[in-house]
Amino acid sequence: MDRAQLADFLRTRRAALQPEDVGLPRGPRRRTGGLRREEVAALCEMSADYYTRIEQERGPQPSEQMLAAMARGLRLTLAERDHLFLLAGHNAPARTSRTDHITPGLMRILDRLEDTPAQVLSGVGETLKQTHAATALLGDQTLFTGLERSITYRWFAAPGTVRPLYPAEDHTLRGRFFASELRAAYAREGKGGRAEEIAEALLARSEEFAALWAAHEVGLPQTETKRVRHPDLGVLDLYCQVLIDPTQWQSLLVYTATPGTGSHEKLQLLNSLPARAPGA
Repeated sequence: MDRAQLADFLRTRRAALQPEDVGLPRGPRRRTGGLRREEVAALCEMSADYYTRIEQERGPQPSEQMLAAMARGLRLTLAERDHLFLLAGHNAPARTSRTDHITPGLMRILDRLEDTPAQVLSGVGETLKQTHAATALLGDQTLFTGLERSITYRWFAAPGTVRPLYPAEDHTLRGRFFASELRAAYAREGKGGRAEEIAEALLARSEEFAALWAAHEVGLPQTETKRVRHPDLGVLDLYCQVLIDPTQWQSLLVYTATPGTGSHEKLQLLNSLPARAPGA
């Protein structure tokens, strides 16, 4: 671990970021460019004291999980992320089609959607990042670990964590869609990929999934509207716009509603509601 170079790299990346780049107001009292340490720490979802100690060359060796959080918070490119890992004494993560690293461009879009339900998903349906409004609407889906990180896996293997989000009459179509999306991911990744791991686990424990997998449906289109059930607000009729990053097969999902409708009024309430546990 090269403490001096690691600290210098973090300082330069922090100085290169402007408040507007991450959706923060500049404010009249900001005298210099770049972000403050406490702002970067918040973006990285870690304590300001921990981040400050790393920048001041007196902290512990960051774990791979902490480095990944720093890479996201500082909006690093893949090359910069790899450099960060090497300076911290770790091997750079393998460059594969499946990665938890969100590109700076996708992060910049997400930063500007803080008052809107939006989230970034991996190619196998793992939630990588959510806005607060999304956690209030859908629950904090970044808390899952292992195979349950994939919404497709949870749909069939742990239905209580995800199916209550949708009216019962929509479950058949949603299940077909999830199976179709996993089929597409399997074709992209090939054998030995994450999609195969999820599919094999589901084939061993879900007859419903096995039947859908055997049907070999691919390319099912996203429905224009999606109905979402909220425990306090009821059912919301939402449009789900999808932006795909083809370099890493990540998707940005943005939920909106027609102005003047009841669903639109309910969406405006989400930022005043707390994030809720998944499946609650």
